[in-house]
Amino acid sequence: MSSSKPLSAPPKMSSLSSRGVNSTSSMSPTRASGSLPSNKNPAVPTPTRQPYSSPSYETFAPRTAAQRERMGRVAALTAGPWSSANNEEQKDSSSDFDEPITLTSAMCPPKSSTYNTSSSSNDSTISSVTDQKINNTLQHTINATQNLSTLIKHTASLRLALRASINIANDVSERHSDLLRHSGELSAAAERLQHEEQVLTRRAEEIGKPLKHYDAVDRIGPLVGVLFKEGGRVVVRGIAKLHVDNDEEFVRVLEEIDEAVEFFGEDGGGAEVFGRPGSGGSSSNNRRGGRERTASQQPFQATASGSAEYYRRACALQDAALELLRVGVADRISQTSSQIQDALKLPKVPIAADKLEASLVYTRFHGISRRSNALINIARKRVETLGSGSLAASSYEDFLTLCRNTYCGARETLLTTTIRSHMDILKERHGLVGMTRLASVFLIRLCTVETALYLDFFGDPDKRRQTTKKVKGATSDGDDEKEAEENEGGDDASAFKRLGSSSSHQPGTAIASQILSEDATYRDAEFQSMLGSLCSALHRTIRRGLVSVLDLDVLCQVVSVLREERSAANSTSTTLAAARAVSGVIQDAQERLIFCANTSLHKEVVRFKPTSADLNYPGKLLGEKPKAAIIIEGEEGAAAAKKAEKEESEINDAVAAQLRVYESWFPPMRSVLRILSKIFRVVEPRVFEDIALSAVQACTKSLKDGSSHILRASGQIHADLFLVKHLLILREQLSPFDIQLRSVERQLDFSEAGKAVSRFLANRNRRLFSMSTENALVTLLREGVSVQESSVDSKRDLEDCLRSACNDFIEHTTSSLLGPISRFVDQCKNASSDGSTDILRKESFMNGIVVKGMFGNAYDNLESELGNVSTQMKLYLENSSTQSILLKPVVRKITRALEEARRFIDEVPNDENDWDTELRDEVLKSASAFETRVKA
Repeated sequence: MSSSKPLSAPPKMSSLSSRGVNSTSSMSPTRASGSLPSNKNPAVPTPTRQPYSSPSYETFAPRTAAQRERMGRVAALTAGPWSSANNEEQKDSSSDFDEPITLTSAMCPPKSSTYNTSSSSNDSTISSVTDQKINNTLQHTINATQNLSTLIKHTASLRLALRASINIANDVSERHSDLLRHSGELSAAAERLQHEEQVLTRRAEEIGKPLKHYDAVDRIGPLVGVLFKEGGRVVVRGIAKLHVDNDEEFVRVLEEIDEAVEFFGEDGGGAEVFGRPGSGGSSSNNRRGGRERTASQQPFQATASGSAEYYRRACALQDAALELLRVGVADRISQTSSQIQDALKLPKVPIAADKLEASLVYTRFHGISRRSNALINIARKRVETLGSGSLAASSYEDFLTLCRNTYCGARETLLTTTIRSHMDILKERHGLVGMTRLASVFLIRLCTVETALYLDFFGDPDKRRQTTKKVKGATSDGDDEKEAEENEGGDDASAFKRLGSSSSHQPGTAIASQILSEDATYRDAEFQSMLGSLCSALHRTIRRGLVSVLDLDVLCQVVSVLREERSAANSTSTTLAAARAVSGVIQDAQERLIFCANTSLHKEVVRFKPTSADLNYPGKLLGEKPKAAIIIEGEEGAAAAKKAEKEESEINDAVAAQLRVYESWFPPMRSVLRILSKIFRVVEPRVFEDIALSAVQACTKSLKDGSSHILRASGQIHADLFLVKHLLILREQLSPFDIQLRSVERQLDFSEAGKAVSRFLANRNRRLFSMSTENALVTLLREGVSVQESSVDSKRDLEDCLRSACNDFIEHTTSSLLGPISRFVDQCKNASSDGSTDILRKESFMNGIVVKGMFGNAYDNLESELGNVSTQMKLYLENSSTQSILLKPVVRKITRALEEARRFIDEVPNDENDWDTELRDEVLKSASAFETRVKA
């Protein structure tokens, strides 16, 4: 065994540690390589062994330190219990041999080695030691083998247990799949059964539904007083056992009747045979007749189906039920109205306005409002439940319309005479303006009271109740809460308290409007039409008064008052009818105002013929007493004279002084500004601008004509300053109106009509009836008549006229101040117009002595002329800045004329035409003095 080399163990065997087998770490190359320990006896030769290293994967793929540490821990955990008992043996053997004995080395042949044959004793010793190690190794191998066998058996049992677990898991999965499949089948079956149950239930209901309606028609007939005899051929009306005051039972009966009408009419086809219910008239008799003709009075038809016949009977039952409601509401309203008329002798004897709210006209209606409102709410809720397009709902809509028409007709009959009488009394006592305000307030209050009463009849109590709670939360006074509770009940006294005082602007009315505005029932067309008819009394009375009014002040006051009252009426939605009536009166008043304004302008401006007193300028500015009456605010005669004398005595008063300034204006301009200032706030802007446009044009023309008369009577400077003064005032007074004064005038031009008619008659192939543009008549109109447009700008014309007047004043003033110098310059320009000065030197007006005398005379007259111009400008133009603006161009023109005169004088040489140096210097000094005085 010593001559053979041990076999190499496979790499995996080194990783499998068992009892007595070292770990993988003992198989490292450093410990595997080496030789047996040498003998201590030096005489005995030690055999030399070849170095041996077992093959390992680490040669080709070295393990990391972490991997080697993990393999060591695995080997320690897999070692058997005997490993600790043999530790000492291993230590002893390891002490003798440096190379450890492993399982791999034990199973392999011994390594080849070369021994020295020199000593046989050494061989025997080595042989015995080797045998002992072999025995130990074999014993270790046997123990490891047994351990491995145990591990293999245990692993096999684990494998079998794992396979059994896998089989069990597969079986459980299969059973779970089967369970899911069976559950789905059961669920589908349950759903199918449930659907079949629903179908069967629905079919049962469909089968039983007609029977329910048939039973209802047969059962409800005696309750509403209807009997069907002879198989339904005869319908007999009697006394109903059902009372409308029993709300729950009556509503339940109506529901059953409506369901029967809907079923037999739509599903049974009864509506196609007998028509839709509710097709009768809106009045009570017509409506009853229409309904009965539609249902109960239709002749029995043997060929008709049972559904159609029962539809006819259901309509008859609905007629009977609604007849009970009609008797409780419409007939009660008509009966109450008749009783009130008989008691108060209406409409022959009107009721006093201050006693109207406490009269039977309101107290009796408030007394029946609660029950009527309850019955009307039943019908309204049925309409809301059924829908407006259903068969049964049309009957209720006709009933509600009948109730509203009956109520509005009764209220209009009771109030019309009283309202008209009150309007006439107000007009007689307070005049047109006072009557306008008081009548508007009365109508606003009347609308509020009537709206409250209407809502007591037709309003929704739920909305009123919610609004009342809001008002309660907003007020902390206990009396107000009590009042709100009374309002909910509809008591007559609480209704009057809710509406406040007689003024429409009181807080009580605002609270009432807040309560009433939440319920939009008052917007019904019938009620608004009734309020409009009542408010038309205002329009009737005021219109008759407006026809005879010519005073612009009265008309303006009427429009202003009506606008204020319209704003008050528009502030709440419950008084919109009064606002509409007031708006109609405003339009009539504005039309009358526009007519009177145009008439006054035409009379006082367009057709104005000035008198000597009107053209007494500057006498009117100096305060001279006029010989003729001056029109002030439309007053004439003695009253104007007395007023003028009074103003003369109070000249120191500022108001009187301002009035004198106003009186000094030219009458046409005064009339224009007075009328425009009055109508500015009370007519529409476009209308005002159109009136102002024509008025300014007429006023400008009148001022020009007046300036021409003053020119002949008082002189040029007065005519110029008169025109400048009034045009400046007119422009200044028009600026606050902020208007453009522009328009486009269109006129028909018939200048080509004769030629077009000639061509029309000369054309023998006329197509008179051709429906195209080649029609002869169309061609005649197109060629013979044309529209001429022209733009009119009164503000621009006014500015042009003012500019022209200022330029005329500057030219005339300049000529007046220069005197003969102006003529001298003009003569010099004419003489030297050809560019030669030879003729100018020889002219007589260029004689030195003549020129000197001319400048002397001009300078002597300058002082008086300057004083006259300054005085007149101060008289006509009070503003000093305006005077300065007008005088600056005059000074410039005078300076320019003097410069031209100097130039012409310098062109004449000395010793010619009596000119010399001394004379020339004197003339130039006169010119300089003249210029200095003008600039000063």
